[in-house]
Amino acid sequence: MTNLEIPDVPLAPSFPAAASVGTLKIMITSSLGLLPIQGALVRVSFTGDSGQTIDTLTTDESGQTKVISIPAPNVSLSLAPDQPQPYAQVSVSVTVPDYETALVDGIQILPGELALQTIRLRPLFLPETSGGEEIYVIPAHTLYGEYPPKLPEEEIKPLPDTGEIVLSRVVIPEYVIVHDGVPADSTAPNYYVRYKDYIKNVAANEIYSTWPEAAILANVLAIQSFTLNRVYVEWYRSKGYNFTITSSTAYDQKWVKGRNTYENVDQIVDNVFANYLSRPGVRQPIFTAYCDGKNTTCRGLSQWGSRYLADEGYSAIEILRYYFGNDLYLNSAQQISGVPSSYPGYALQNGSRGDKVRQLQNQLNRIAQNYPAVPTLSEDGIYGPLTANSVRIFQRIFGLPATGVTDYATWYKVSEIYTGITRISEPGAY
Repeated sequence: MTNLEIPDVPLAPSFPAAASVGTLKIMITSSLGLLPIQGALVRVSFTGDSGQTIDTLTTDESGQTKVISIPAPNVSLSLAPDQPQPYAQVSVSVTVPDYETALVDGIQILPGELALQTIRLRPLFLPETSGGEEIYVIPAHTLYGEYPPKLPEEEIKPLPDTGEIVLSRVVIPEYVIVHDGVPADSTAPNYYVRYKDYIKNVAANEIYSTWPEAAILANVLAIQSFTLNRVYVEWYRSKGYNFTITSSTAYDQKWVKGRNTYENVDQIVDNVFANYLSRPGVRQPIFTAYCDGKNTTCRGLSQWGSRYLADEGYSAIEILRYYFGNDLYLNSAQQISGVPSSYPGYALQNGSRGDKVRQLQNQLNRIAQNYPAVPTLSEDGIYGPLTANSVRIFQRIFGLPATGVTDYATWYKVSEIYTGITRISEPGAY
């Protein structure tokens, strides 16, 4: 299928260096689970020679800073290719007693968007802790920097004879193992990354959060199907490697250790993380190739093209079918690894009753032990105003719409945080 032709976009004579503002919120947790760190000293400065301090912050009982505003370029720069750098860059340093210090350099701030930066600090008592500073450097965005194009691959892959997962169905893994380099580089480290965190990180690297929602959703679904195809066919394990996917844009998708994400993209992922793209009669998620559509083209989705189609009123599935054909369908995995119990199939809200409500209350009470801003509850299985309030506060802390209703995204976010704080010893988890 022919890629969408990208129209010529007239450039304004000049763009102001700081025509708008973006915002930034920082969350500091221990590397041992998702435990918040209160009282961390956080210094935010502009990246570059000046190093001018923007603000000095302290984390609250949920391990979070207040939201701060940062000058950013005009939004026009992120809505068309071949433009000057469309984002501002800031650096964040973190110090707190009994933990290693950390520096994140190059956090990307887009106009009108809330950037979210999570930093996991290693306690000094861990044997692998050197007592120095953990440094993360965020490279240029893939739509702005120079990266090798993806190598072409077939959409449907042959299945291995044996495997670690059950090949009769698609399973959302709890973790993917990311090889931070090209496949053959044995010196590159492997990182255990929670599946949703991996998708959010890749999306932040591959597209701009300033794009229309339909374009973001189409790209997120392509990223997820790409990833789940790697998982399902055990692409790298079948070749003798001990990882799921790489961070190389030539082979896979861009993932950057320590990178910031964006609230609107995170919320989209939280709502659709179990979805993937399929063909009739084909069990595996299809390998959804994509490229920027301007500097490189491919037999798949054009990222810039998806942005223009969204402007024309195309929905996410219409954008995907434009590139992959009308026999493309949205599917959903029924099994999600690493969660205490699956979503009940309907939203829990005022008036709901039963074991699912009781389980939710139990998990919120356990979360409240480490996140005391979340009110504790009577585990009576009745979803009343107190449960709704506890849910609402949980949603505010973890970047979900604060409705007080436990929808699909909230249910699995509660499960994620509950699992993270109750299973402290996770094998090499990043």
